[in-house]
Amino acid sequence: MKEKVLSHSLRLMFASGLGLSMMAGSALAQDASPAMQRVEVTGSSIKRINQETALPVQTLSRSDIEKSGATNVESLIAALPSMQGFSTANQTINGGGGGLQTASIHNIGAAYTLVLLNGHRLASYGAGSTVNLASIPLSAVERVEILTDGASTLYGSDAIAGVVNFILRKNQTEAAVDFSYTQPQQSGGKSYRVGISKGFGDLEKDGYNVLVSYSHDEQSMLNSSQRSFADTGVRRFSENGKNYATWFLSDNSSPSIAQLNFKNGADPILFSPNFLKDKSCGPNTFQVENRCRYDYASTVQLIPESKRDSLFSSLNYKLNSDTNIFAEAVLSKFTQTGRYAPAAQPLNLGLDSPLFAKYVTPYLGALGVNPADLDSARMRLRISDAGGRNTAYTTEAQHLVLGTDGNAFGFDYNLSYTHSISKRKRDFAGGFLSKDKFYAIVDSGKYDPFAPAGSSAAVLAPAVLHENWSSSKSTLDVLSLRGSRELFAIGSGKSQLGLGVDFSKQRYDYTATPIGMGTNALQPNYTDAPLGDSPGDLPIAASRKNWGTFAELLLPFSKQFDVTAALRYDDYSAVTNTANFDEQGKPIAAATQGNKADKLTYKLSAAYRAFDNLLLRASYGTGFKMASMSDITSPLTHSGNTGGTYPCPVKSPDPRAVNCMGSTQYDVLTGGNRLTGENGLKPEESKQATIGLRIEPTSNLSLGLDLWDVKMENQIAQLPEAIVFGHPERYPNLFSTFYEPGQGGNILVGTLPSYNIANAHYRGIDWDHSFKTATPLGKLSLNWTGTYMLMSDFDIPGSPTVRSVGRYDENNAVAFRVISKLVATLKTSDIFTHALTMNYRSGYHDAAASVREVNANGSFGDFVTVKRDVSSYTTFDWQTRAQLRKNLAFTVGIRNLFNVNPPLSLKEGNGDQVGYDGRYTDALGRTVYVTGSYSF
Repeated sequence: MKEKVLSHSLRLMFASGLGLSMMAGSALAQDASPAMQRVEVTGSSIKRINQETALPVQTLSRSDIEKSGATNVESLIAALPSMQGFSTANQTINGGGGGLQTASIHNIGAAYTLVLLNGHRLASYGAGSTVNLASIPLSAVERVEILTDGASTLYGSDAIAGVVNFILRKNQTEAAVDFSYTQPQQSGGKSYRVGISKGFGDLEKDGYNVLVSYSHDEQSMLNSSQRSFADTGVRRFSENGKNYATWFLSDNSSPSIAQLNFKNGADPILFSPNFLKDKSCGPNTFQVENRCRYDYASTVQLIPESKRDSLFSSLNYKLNSDTNIFAEAVLSKFTQTGRYAPAAQPLNLGLDSPLFAKYVTPYLGALGVNPADLDSARMRLRISDAGGRNTAYTTEAQHLVLGTDGNAFGFDYNLSYTHSISKRKRDFAGGFLSKDKFYAIVDSGKYDPFAPAGSSAAVLAPAVLHENWSSSKSTLDVLSLRGSRELFAIGSGKSQLGLGVDFSKQRYDYTATPIGMGTNALQPNYTDAPLGDSPGDLPIAASRKNWGTFAELLLPFSKQFDVTAALRYDDYSAVTNTANFDEQGKPIAAATQGNKADKLTYKLSAAYRAFDNLLLRASYGTGFKMASMSDITSPLTHSGNTGGTYPCPVKSPDPRAVNCMGSTQYDVLTGGNRLTGENGLKPEESKQATIGLRIEPTSNLSLGLDLWDVKMENQIAQLPEAIVFGHPERYPNLFSTFYEPGQGGNILVGTLPSYNIANAHYRGIDWDHSFKTATPLGKLSLNWTGTYMLMSDFDIPGSPTVRSVGRYDENNAVAFRVISKLVATLKTSDIFTHALTMNYRSGYHDAAASVREVNANGSFGDFVTVKRDVSSYTTFDWQTRAQLRKNLAFTVGIRNLFNVNPPLSLKEGNGDQVGYDGRYTDALGRTVYVTGSYSF
């Protein structure tokens, strides 16, 4: 049975290989003459002839980057079939992504994928290890090396999934100008980039080189109203011959909906006075019976607007034939602003108020309501006149590397010092309101919630927030020394040894503003809060040190067979936190938090070249990852409510029961685990293995396959809400009362702490095939790469295992069974090169969703639960490049050539987007782009 399943899986993998790729595989049979320069390849500290190694390293050359049509580093990496589970710009729409774009190899996660710049670490975006790709300028990138195998033995504990190493341009002597411009066929979403660079001196001839590069790019916003597949929460569709409609609407609307509550406990009546008056609904609303429900999906963005400025400079100077000194500096500023629906805010409506008399009393008779039966009334308001909620995220990167490399005592060495800073600022940029100022305007009678949308913008303007929400700074200092040399003769050559030691210090500071904190022990008399979000921030000031050392030994037992063994020892201190708070948010003394840890890890790899055209390779290793400083030190803060509905977790006479709300969604607090010892966080551990082959049956055909497997134990995860709220008797201390400033009172909350309770298992097959031949039209080359996921499982005891492959999982994400790319390149002359790319993602099982039936007459029927599949997604890109002169080139291309819309997904997406999943598909549609470069 297992053989049949595997055979079926392999057939699926190759059949769905109608997917196309730009990842350039290394060819075997390269010239390995002694005269060739030895270079250090990502994944090894030993300098060697650049040929296929025991580890799977994929390289994107500058030509591959240009062929991709990518306009920034984020889109370049996101297009690789081996990347899954990363953060996209789309996720910043409602603040969830925080302006962060990441790399994640094989869906293992951004926290386990190490991003390097010229082989050096960058400061993380927050208190963990995740790097914001938006800080790296694409115009300065010469090539990208992707190691899709765990490398924590060499690089450190956060490289369990692999490494993405961006190699920047070097030894450029001329001046160069490049630009790109993209324009979708439909409105919205255009972008452009310009860059200029100048080099001085040739390193080999003059003994020095200085390079300076600057680039600027901008991305315009794309609104949901500009695309038919995402412009409404009521999207009609057919499934199995029946008609349905999605139903993503809100009773918090604009103009306000009135809610009437009765003394006898009968169900409330909701209606829109403007609809009963005019018999029509206003903009961004949808008629449902007697009310105009808010169609929030029609007001959000699909792609946020962004701006980026980047400056890169490098210096290389030869002191002598054996010694070179170098310096690298990167400065970048990236701002991304995402907008989603206006804030929803219920308001009390007094039964004796002028608003009640004007907008409710005239319709009580038609509604069959006796005023004497009313207990209270509310306004179900969407504050649309304040605008959509805009959050601006600004990331500033400052990265400096100083060092020297060369040869001494028989070693090729590299000594470097890295000082890297990542600053993040989060600002209210419209749509959010000051609670105090808003209620003052409401109390003054100047604001009429039942007035037509658009009539009160000037009245509300003084309450709209345009100020800082919070800011953070992550600082990384690394001192590193590496060296490699030949040792003793063995087999057909000499063994080679690589050694290294590094010391680093990481610091994270988080600054909360008064309105971001709200009422707390630091400002007990503060009353304001942001309407549209919840306060609750607290400062963080944490730091940690670690040092590590490694040894790597290459043993070439014969020309055909070599083995590499590596050991690494890491030692991490506990975290020092000088901004410390107790569970009630009261400041307490500075403390050492979390656990210190040290660990030895290893990696074994082997390559067997059975013939000149066949390579077999395998590797096995262990790894570990320390808990991030945020996992340890983050104060407990209000983080929303439960996804499910639960009965009250406490019962009278418990004093906490006074805040019970029956069976409903309860609010939750989340934060770090600051404990030490057995109850504190321990290192996550991993075991990873690969086995692969590369074969060249002929000189123009190269085939590569790698089976990889990663197991993780003791992963850090929050206790699931279903366990805490489903079994409150087990966790009585995790429930407490909490003052929520936005609601102006105490609420009952549950705390969801983090522990080492999870295990995960990932497995799949990567392939990389290439073919080239001469045709009557010119030289044709094909490159097909892809990933076939066999397993992506996440397990927390007491909860069902989350199996993510081919389905929308419980974590609201998808691990695609197949992602692949095929690139066909035709060079018709020395001037013109054409490329056609096919991009493929397999379909998946969508989550069950509640939708409405659509009757034969077009009216809406009952709510039903529908289970359906999201169809596969295939797009084609075309590009023609003209190398008019050696120093002048232009490229014209079309992405999504056939203007394929994203497939329908019934899940409510990020930032209130509905109808499709913007993390996995292209919202722009057919897009024309032009790029050019000129050097002089």
